[in-house]
Amino acid sequence: MVFTLVYKERKAMLKVGVIGATGYTGEELVKILLNHPKVELTSITAKVEKESRMSDLFGRFLGKCDLMCKNLDVDEVAKKTDLVFLALPHGVSMQYAKAFLKKGKRVIDLSADYRLSDASLYKEWYHIKHTDEVNLAESVYGMPEVYKSQIKEARLVANPGCYPTVSILSSLPMAARHHLGLSGIIIDAKSGITGAGRKAALGLHYSEINESIKAYKINEHQHIPEINQELTKARGSRVDVTFVPHVVPLNRGILATVYMMYREKVRQDDVLSIYKDYYKKAPFVRVLDEGRLPEIKDVVYTNYCHIGLKVNEEKGLVIAVAVIDNLLKGASGQAVQDMNIMNGFNETEGLI
Repeated sequence: MVFTLVYKERKAMLKVGVIGATGYTGEELVKILLNHPKVELTSITAKVEKESRMSDLFGRFLGKCDLMCKNLDVDEVAKKTDLVFLALPHGVSMQYAKAFLKKGKRVIDLSADYRLSDASLYKEWYHIKHTDEVNLAESVYGMPEVYKSQIKEARLVANPGCYPTVSILSSLPMAARHHLGLSGIIIDAKSGITGAGRKAALGLHYSEINESIKAYKINEHQHIPEINQELTKARGSRVDVTFVPHVVPLNRGILATVYMMYREKVRQDDVLSIYKDYYKKAPFVRVLDEGRLPEIKDVVYTNYCHIGLKVNEEKGLVIAVAVIDNLLKGASGQAVQDMNIMNGFNETEGLI
């Protein structure tokens, strides 16, 4: 009797590191990656007073992650990883993205440092000179619904901001309708307080934010050029949105109401068909049927974006209401979605 031994090749796990693991987005990244079937989390770093186990810093990781959270040493992290997530403040990421790229590592940056293709716009809106224009020219904007094929081949992915994600997804299908006479876009967006990051600030104290709502940075918010950039690319002509952000007393989530004004009549059925067709291959975007509008509670703790539509046919007014979880589809979840695409995994792996 002849026995034939068949060996099943075990594909190596992707080794990843999270830099900036103690912020809200870094913590979410760790949570997702620990449960990802094709990833091994091998490095966790942050700006810390002393090295501590991740499970000591965050009780949710007790029994799940005993990796030490250390101060960043680029050489040490590079030896342990294939890909790194940079969950760092604007202006800081570009210092380290360049270093990791030189060492042959793929990088997903959650800051704004590589989102704007025009370095002069970055300086204008973030008040910092860009110091890595070579890699800026190579970076890919990490919105899978638009740039999936480019993300797949990218070494450096610029993960979109939370406000831009919900704003762009909710207006992109109509902005791309070149034959319609678009006369303006107004975005009214409301975000939970985690959108401001884990930091001490008077305006974010419980007693200051609870039972209140406020608008801020009206038409001055740093995410405006990012929204304009992507809608202009889709439109093929200049788009300049009016953007009014608000902070509301919620832990997480964003709701954006987007008003798109046209010079001619538009039909409800046509608009709904445009959106459903545009996102038919997008696993994390759900366009709701006529008469339904989304709520933040529908998507919180998920990587989904829900979009509802209402059209005033006579006025040529399209109103899109969209919701996301700002820490997931607006940050860490979308970053993992990008990682999946970059490495040939199923796009939804570890996210549903």
